[in-house]
Amino acid sequence: MSDTQTLIENRPPSVAALFLERVAATPDAEAYRYPVPGGAGAGPDEWKSLSWAQAAERVFALAAGLIELGVQPEQRVALASSTRVEWILADLGIMCAGAATTTVYPQTNADESAFILSDSESRVLIAEDAAQLAKARDKRAELPELTHVVLIDPAGVDTAAEGDWVISLADLETRGAAYLEKNPHLIKEKVGAITAEQLATLIYTSGTTGRPKGVRLPHDNWSYMAKAIAATGLVTVDDVQYLWLPLAHVFGKVLTSGQIEVGHVTAVDGRVDKIIDNLPVVQPTYMAAVPRIFEKVYNGVAAKARAGGPAKYKIFQWAAEVGREYAKVSQDNFRRTGTASVPFGLGAKHKVADALVFAKIREAFGGNLRACVSGSAALAPEIGYFFAGAGIHILEGYGLTESSAASFVNPGEAYRTGTVGKPLPGTEVRIADDGEILLRGPGIMEGYHGLPEKTAEVLESDGWFHTGDIGELSPDGYLRITDRKKDLIKTSGGKYIAPAEVEGHFKAVCPYVSNILVHGADRNFCTALIALDEPSILEWAKENGLGGRSYADVVAAPATVALIEGYVKELNAGLQRWQTIKKFRLLPRDLDVEHGEVTPSLKLKRPVVEREYKNLIDEMYAGTREA
Repeated sequence: MSDTQTLIENRPPSVAALFLERVAATPDAEAYRYPVPGGAGAGPDEWKSLSWAQAAERVFALAAGLIELGVQPEQRVALASSTRVEWILADLGIMCAGAATTTVYPQTNADESAFILSDSESRVLIAEDAAQLAKARDKRAELPELTHVVLIDPAGVDTAAEGDWVISLADLETRGAAYLEKNPHLIKEKVGAITAEQLATLIYTSGTTGRPKGVRLPHDNWSYMAKAIAATGLVTVDDVQYLWLPLAHVFGKVLTSGQIEVGHVTAVDGRVDKIIDNLPVVQPTYMAAVPRIFEKVYNGVAAKARAGGPAKYKIFQWAAEVGREYAKVSQDNFRRTGTASVPFGLGAKHKVADALVFAKIREAFGGNLRACVSGSAALAPEIGYFFAGAGIHILEGYGLTESSAASFVNPGEAYRTGTVGKPLPGTEVRIADDGEILLRGPGIMEGYHGLPEKTAEVLESDGWFHTGDIGELSPDGYLRITDRKKDLIKTSGGKYIAPAEVEGHFKAVCPYVSNILVHGADRNFCTALIALDEPSILEWAKENGLGGRSYADVVAAPATVALIEGYVKELNAGLQRWQTIKKFRLLPRDLDVEHGEVTPSLKLKRPVVEREYKNLIDEMYAGTREA
C-alpha cells in the first residue's frame, strides 16, 4: 500500500479528532489571522492572530457551552454568518460537541432561512448580528425546535430584553469555560465518541427551482477531504491561505478541513470589497476563488490600461497575447517533456511583458502568491492562460456540495488550463454513455435530508453518484467539464450547444462583461442576455461622453450597444456557425444574489434569469419562424 493510501485509509473518524491532534502537535504555531476593523476614521484594520492552542481554548468553550444548552450528538446547530474567524471557531465547536452544523448564507431571505432552520430541525442558531436575529425572530412561531439564538456581534441588541432565548457568543464561551472547569474531560470524551458515519454538516444547495435540498455530509467526508488535500502536496505547512469564500458554501468549508490537517496559517475575512486592500497586507501564498473574481481582476487591469491612453492599452494587449502564448507553450512542453521550457524569442518577449505589465499584477496579489485554486464554475481558458502568463497559476478544481467540494484538482506544476485536473486520491470517476460524470469515493454525501426519492435519483446502490455534469477524460486522467447536463441547448436544427463554453469565450473577449446567458433551446439561432460590470463600463462612459449618467442609462445608450456588438462579432468569428450569437440585449442592471439570479457562489440560475427577462428573449425572436 502506498504512503498516500495509508494516509487516507488510516484517517480518524472526524475533523474534530484531527483538530485535537493538530492542537497537540503544534499548540504555539499560528493558526488564524483576522482583522479588527479600525472604525470610522480610525485608520486601517488591525490584524490579530490566534495560535492553535488559543483557538482550541475558544473552540472547547463553545462546544461545552452548546452541550450545557442541551445540544445532543447529531442535533443541528445552524450558522448564519459571513466568513469570519468566529464562523470557523463555532463550526469546530459544534463538531467537538458531537453536533452537526447547518449552514445558512447571510444573504438568505427570512422565508428561506426559516425553511432551512425548520427542515434541519436546528436547535440553536448562531447568528452574526441583529439582521440575522431579526429573520429568526420574525419566524419564531414556525420554529418550535429552535431553543436559542447565539449572537456573534450583539451590537444594537438588548439581549437581556430577549430573555434566555438570545445570548451573545462571548457569554456562551464564558458559560462553556465554567462548565469545562467542572467537567475537564468533556471534550475529549465527546470527540472520542464521534463515529465516521455520524452527521457533521447539513448544507442546503441553492436550487434553481423549488426549495433547496439539505445535503447530509458525515464526519468521514471531511476527515477524508483533509487527508486527500494533504496527499496532493499542493499545500504545505509554510503556506499562508487567504480565505474569503462564503463558509456556508462547501468550497469554503473544505478549505478549513485541509488547513487543520496541514497546519498552515489561514487569514480570514469574508468582506469581498476588502480583497484588493487585504492582499498586500496578508501576502498569501495561495487562495481559492470563484471565476468571477479572476474575471473582475482581468477586467479591472484592462480598464486601467485603457484609461492610460491608447499607447498604454496597446502595450497591455501585446503583453496579454505574449502571456497567453507563453503559458500555452510552456504547458504543452511540460506535458510532452516534463519541462516548462519555451523558445528563446518567446522567453525574451515574455521578460519584457513581465516587466511592463505582469510584475504589477503579482504585486497587487501581495507578491507571494504561488497558486490560486478556482472552482464552483468554469473559468474561461483565455483568462486562465492570461494569469498563467502573469505568473499567477490558477489550478482549476471540480466538485459539488454532494461530493464535499473537492473531487478533482489540477496537480501543481503539471496543471492544464481548461481542465479541472485529476481526481483526488481515493476518488473514482467514470464517464457514462451519455457523457455524464459519475463519482464514487469517501467524499460522496450520505444523501439528501428527508428526501429518499431525490437521493435515489442521483446515488446508485453501489455508491456511484450522478453529478449532472457532462465531461471528457483525457487518456492520462485529466477531466474537462463541457457543461451541465440539463443546461445543454439543442437548437431547432438539431445541433447541441454548451452555453457555458460560449459564455466563457465571451468573458475572455469582452473586458466589460459581468454576466452573460446564452439562450437557444428549440430555437433556430442563439441569443444572449448580457449584464455589464458597473465600474468598468462607467469608467468607459466617462471617457466617451456619457459621464455622469446612471448605469441603466449608459447600457441603454446606442454607443454602448455598438461597443458590445463589436465584442459579440469578435466572439462569433471564433465559433461554429450554429453557436454564434445572432442577437443580444444589455440588461438594465447586473444579475445578483438578492434577486435570486445567481447563487451565493456566483453561479448563474438560468431558469430564474430566463423567466425574469422573458420579454427581452421574446423580443429577440419576434418575427422569426419559431416565435
